[in-house]
Amino acid sequence: MTRNHEDCIALLEQIRWGGKPKCPYCESTNATPMKNQRRYHCNTCFTSYSVTVGTLFHKTYVDLEKWFLAIPLVLNSPESISVRQLAKEIGVNKNTACYMIARLRKAMIEEPKLLQALVEVEQL
Repeated sequence: MTRNHEDCIALLEQIRWGGKPKCPYCESTNATPMKNQRRYHCNTCFTSYSVTVGTLFHKTYVDLEKWFLAIPLVLNSPESISVRQLAKEIGVNKNTACYMIARLRKAMIEEPKLLQALVEVEQL
């Protein structure tokens, strides 16, 4: 399924927060949406955050659409997908594909529920 950036953000918000933003720093749900951005301002600890904070997508310059394409390819391949094959499938260079595979493997240990939820959504 093809998604744009906004669709990916909305899906992540639904999976992580159930539609109600929750500050990753203080766990507060007292937040105000920031205009023209998919970010929120916490009214408790006064920080701003997005849904990617604290996930494998945080501080990455790879488009979320490419991450969403890569996740099922890496997790569901019978043998490990090669760096070159992933790069070709999602349209990135091999260094980016290597970086993505490494982050996904780390996330399999640290964030298995998030990855599983994303794979299940992709299968629908």
